[in-house]
Amino acid sequence: MLKKALPVGVENFEDLIKSEYYYVDKTMFIKEMLDLKGKVTLFTRPRRFGKTLNLSMLRYFFEDTGDKVKNEQNKELFRGMKITDAGEKYTEQMGMYPVINLTLKSAKQEDFENAYYTMQGEIASEFDRHRSVIEIDKEKLTRKEYEQYIRIADEEADEKQVRGSLKLFSRCMYKITGKYTVILIDEYDVPLENAYFRGFYEKMVTFVRSLFESALKTNDYLQFAVITGCLRISKESIFTGLNHLKIISILGQQYSEHFGFTESEVLQMMQYYGVESRFSTMKEWYDGYTFGDTKVYNPWSVINYMSDLNAKLAVFPRPYWINTSSNDIIKDLIARADREMKGQIEVLLGSGTLDMQVHEEVTYGDMCSKGENLWNFLYFTGYLTKESEYFKGKYIFLKVRIPNVEVMTIYENTIMNWMKDMIQKEDFHDLYRAMEDGNAQRMTDILNGQLFRTISFYDSAENFYHGFLTGILSQSENYLVKSNRESGKGRSDIMVKSPSLRGRSFILEVKVSDSVDNLEADAEKALHQIYDRNYMEELKTEGYRKIDCYGISFYRKDCEVRFGDGQK
Repeated sequence: MLKKALPVGVENFEDLIKSEYYYVDKTMFIKEMLDLKGKVTLFTRPRRFGKTLNLSMLRYFFEDTGDKVKNEQNKELFRGMKITDAGEKYTEQMGMYPVINLTLKSAKQEDFENAYYTMQGEIASEFDRHRSVIEIDKEKLTRKEYEQYIRIADEEADEKQVRGSLKLFSRCMYKITGKYTVILIDEYDVPLENAYFRGFYEKMVTFVRSLFESALKTNDYLQFAVITGCLRISKESIFTGLNHLKIISILGQQYSEHFGFTESEVLQMMQYYGVESRFSTMKEWYDGYTFGDTKVYNPWSVINYMSDLNAKLAVFPRPYWINTSSNDIIKDLIARADREMKGQIEVLLGSGTLDMQVHEEVTYGDMCSKGENLWNFLYFTGYLTKESEYFKGKYIFLKVRIPNVEVMTIYENTIMNWMKDMIQKEDFHDLYRAMEDGNAQRMTDILNGQLFRTISFYDSAENFYHGFLTGILSQSENYLVKSNRESGKGRSDIMVKSPSLRGRSFILEVKVSDSVDNLEADAEKALHQIYDRNYMEELKTEGYRKIDCYGISFYRKDCEVRFGDGQK
């Protein structure tokens, strides 16, 4: 039987259902919303955890399009869904309200003017989508209201009019339909995050604050509003005076299963595609998040891995979930880290936990002021997850850890790239001089000093140390460095050789010790392995006459180097 396609990157609910993609039914989100009766609700969840699709679902459920045929088509999208079995109390709300559905994710631009232009375009597009409703009964509006509506729809309005546009939309729709408006705003913090990194933060805060105040604070024609983002940003007074705002973060117990996939949903999907034999890999790589008390998987990664599994059952897992801006934060964290913070990062990389006090109002402006803010930022954006929580004094504390293998690889790759950048800025002539002189002690001292300044991860120790050493050795303009680690053909770990066959060449073999006491013995073992397996033969065959050998052992921040003559 032909299986449904997997919705990789599909965020429009109508497209997903009509095109018959596989859909994990999240329609009970609607029931919980109607039961809890939130006037303005902000959901903060990590990127790519289903926020956009859920808002699209709300639009197609609640929207009165002004066209009876279209309304019936929208209702048909929910046939067989859980919400249709929840009772008439909920289904009678279908197709009842004008809906304006905005996404601000496109406002990731290089300056305020371009970011504003994209947001103005988003608002204009929604106004234009409802233009037919306005045109049919425009006599119910004042001339000023009608003209202003059309200017906004045609992208001809000034910034002041755009700031008040959502309130104008609600008032116009109420005058024409007699119904209050539902406002849906997706990724509200993307413009703010981008503006922080680009240097026009204050301008963007002022605009977003004005837009939200008119839509949510002083809007008498609002039915309800749902806003999504990664972070709760309130210090900048984005939501000033919004007393009816309900914030649902990843710590909250409500709505906890509606963003991300539960384990039963993942298992059901894997059984449908007949790939349940790979469940342990799925769990190891993409599980590990806790929203409230609900355990969830990363939906973006699950769908992408499922798509790859569907093509080939033996496919290897990959880190699909990459958020460039948050990766920049990790890079910034590493670059700024003092000795204490480097130690904390290493604990996390070693699958340990970190205790942190919860600060839900994390802002971009002060997140780098102290480590506590950065840990909170990484927690709320999905780069850390809750192991447990406890109450101390008057404050909530969490024990946090890295969620899964996927996120661990993102940290490791970011650290390795940072380490390469750092190494490129340093001068390692002394190391090469020590290598050429056979000075193992000097090499030991230089490498130990470098290890002390870097950030290590020990669960992938061999890869780390090999990359560390290869990166340093590759800085020489006088030698070629060949890493044999990936070949697995009985060769030494690293070969360093002059382009000229009359020049110098070196063989390095790396060992990782299981304790500091074994460093010296393991360095000797590495050196003897070069001789026992005759690793010099390859260089001799090429024509090199002068070959030196080094056995190097590592344990955490310590290393030991042993020298040997390759002619031995």
